[in-house]
Amino acid sequence: MSGDRTPSADPAPAIRAALDRQRAAYLAEPMPSLQTRLERLSRLETAVRERQEELVAAVRADFGERSRHETLGAEVFGTLSTIHWLKGHLASWMRPEARAISWLFRPGRGEVRRQPKGVVGVISPWNYPIYLALPPVATALAAGNRVILKPSELSPRTSALLEEVLSVFPDDLVRVVTGGPRTGAAFSSMPWDHLFYTGSSSVGRLVLAAASQHLVPCTLELGGKSPFIVHESYPLKLAAQRLAFGKLYNAGQTCLAPDYALIPRRHVEGFVEAVRAEVKRLYPTMRTNPDYTSIINEGQLGRLERTLEDARDKGARVVTVNPADEELRDVRKLPLSLVLDATPEMTVLQDEIFGPILPIVPYDTLDDAIRWVVERPRPLAVYYFDHERQRQRYLLDRTHSGGACINDVLLQVAQDALPFGGIGASGMGMYHGVEGLDTFSHRKAVFYQSRVNGGALLHPPYGALLDRLLKFLLR
Repeated sequence: MSGDRTPSADPAPAIRAALDRQRAAYLAEPMPSLQTRLERLSRLETAVRERQEELVAAVRADFGERSRHETLGAEVFGTLSTIHWLKGHLASWMRPEARAISWLFRPGRGEVRRQPKGVVGVISPWNYPIYLALPPVATALAAGNRVILKPSELSPRTSALLEEVLSVFPDDLVRVVTGGPRTGAAFSSMPWDHLFYTGSSSVGRLVLAAASQHLVPCTLELGGKSPFIVHESYPLKLAAQRLAFGKLYNAGQTCLAPDYALIPRRHVEGFVEAVRAEVKRLYPTMRTNPDYTSIINEGQLGRLERTLEDARDKGARVVTVNPADEELRDVRKLPLSLVLDATPEMTVLQDEIFGPILPIVPYDTLDDAIRWVVERPRPLAVYYFDHERQRQRYLLDRTHSGGACINDVLLQVAQDALPFGGIGASGMGMYHGVEGLDTFSHRKAVFYQSRVNGGALLHPPYGALLDRLLKFLLR
């Protein structure tokens, strides 16, 4: 189902009709069995496996140049790994969870039951158009829901192919809605049972405001400025290897990419040289290198260029790391730019960068680095490089972030058992692991009263026996 195709078309009625159709189907099957859920997950798994080469080609076409290995690894394998994890753990997650009951109410018993929320809306972004779309859909299906997906209009070929891939399901179970900003706005304003959004913080605010009209519970997976902190005792060469990998993976168009580096003041120049050497090793050429991804479109490329121009105009020193000194602008590739002497009023230290630009901020003590992080909006990730366990714990205890990774980057999101999500400005709610099932489920508390019980003591008219009981309880 497509929207925004004609200027006069209002996408809201069609989206509402699809939502109503799915809600009717949900009410007819409010608690799908384990076997049904596993069959749905297997159907999705098969569809992804059979069309993985088409998915790789579609993503590459949307970007202009997108590393085949990164698409297969991060997106196709990441999706299949999520589905495999869900299938392996779903049976135990669906069992009611017994809870302790106060002695006053025994022999009654209590439990928590996970109940599907109903119809879930999923809005996915362009930067990982498969991995940030299909795993939320899979998790919602595993929880017993029905799903309508709105993929990004900035990756149209992949969005169209996702519609085909998900056509293995009937419309009243899974549906795809395509379209631009008007469709996105209409989608956000629907009375979903849950709305899951991945994207920028600015759009996330609009999504949350629209969802509030119907008190729709939301999960917002945003981004922010994730710091890369290197302790003075950590080998610079190894830190530079991790930085170059994490910052240039998908050309930095990753919500979890290191956004800026906090480096001991006396090591800044050494770190710059180590990063230059590592980038040259990883990407000796960039222009025709299929491993180096293009910026998604002219709008994003122009934004990044303006960020660098703003930094230069305000006194920053920009070190461009272009190993073969190639012309890259016409193929929408941007080499890594290290920004030195950056100041807080520069855009590069205010907004999420989302590209191959890295401000390097010097610090004198670890507490100074921690203070720099905690005085700013809470990021999606903190990356800390230090082999000393006590300092690791010290930093983790004193910083807030959606997640953290010690002595590496990005890999926390690849752990199926670990929850993934933001905090504060970097988002709300989480998925992956059991937390993903909880996101798309209502954890219903149930108390079972026994045939023989003392409940009548709580009923009026109140008498001396209850007085004595209250006196005992309040002693």
